[in-house]
Amino acid sequence: MTAQEAARLIDISAVRTAHTLQDIVNIVNIAREYRFINVHSLPCWTAVVRELLAGEKDIYAGAPVGFPSGAHKTEVKLLEAEHLIKDGVQEMDIVMNVGRFKNGDYDYVLDELKQIIALTPKQVRTKVIIEINALTGTEIDKACELVPQSGAEFIKTGTGWIPGPVNIPRIARIKELTRGRVKVKASGGIRTRGEFEELAALGVERFGINLQSALEIVSSYPKG
Repeated sequence: MTAQEAARLIDISAVRTAHTLQDIVNIVNIAREYRFINVHSLPCWTAVVRELLAGEKDIYAGAPVGFPSGAHKTEVKLLEAEHLIKDGVQEMDIVMNVGRFKNGDYDYVLDELKQIIALTPKQVRTKVIIEINALTGTEIDKACELVPQSGAEFIKTGTGWIPGPVNIPRIARIKELTRGRVKVKASGGIRTRGEFEELAALGVERFGINLQSALEIVSSYPKG
């Protein structure tokens, strides 16, 4: 694998509370230099990211819906998704309502996801964040059943806001249960090239990795 091939698997982000316009500009410049596939920002910066990426056909502007808890009312999440679409979002990471899911309100959770995805243009990739560090093994199995029914393109393992390890065995389980029905984005706790390669070997199609770790991982490969 070359550095650019690795970068084409990795989303980088500036989604912390204190991130400023300068942080957004910096991360877009890094994405351009290393050819990371996606730049995620909080929703208020989506139009800015899209403008900064003008002319870049293979670096996408991403943003979350219902971030970071997923517990916004459905109407609020729908409105947020609509505004992201107006602002030119190209990849949308939707936080599942984890609390309602853990409460067993599966119809509520699935209906909400279906509503958000139904209003999303087909050219916009959708990923559903299930937050594996907040779920039991049985709940993860149920999420792997529910998310493909929503119409999302990816199941994403976490926001990165709940502490915990990368949890490779759980991601392997997700990949096993969802193979052929939905792609997998591994996110949260990925810090080393070894973890990256182990997950890539499982067939994980996309990664969310903090900027410093992403740069270290990509820089460890030959430029090619």
